[in-house]
Amino acid sequence: MPLLALIIIGAAAGFIATRMMRMETNIPTTIAIGVIGAIIGGLTLRFLLTLMGWAAGFVGAVLGALVLLWLWRTYGPRR
Repeated sequence: MPLLALIIIGAAAGFIATRMMRMETNIPTTIAIGVIGAIIGGLTLRFLLTLMGWAAGFVGAVLGALVLLWLWRTYGPRR
């Protein structure tokens, strides 16, 4: 169940993050960005979970996905 939740939350976070960064990506890439962002955000913002509950985990997932997209855009492959 936690893996399924990570995929669902990661997909939503990836969708929001790609739209906020105005990036057009395919569905698997969007989900991967969200899941990796959720892992990054979950690790760095874990203490917020104890303070605010699951909403902080979603905020952390979106922030992690935004950081990952920024890194991808800055250091990723050039067109």
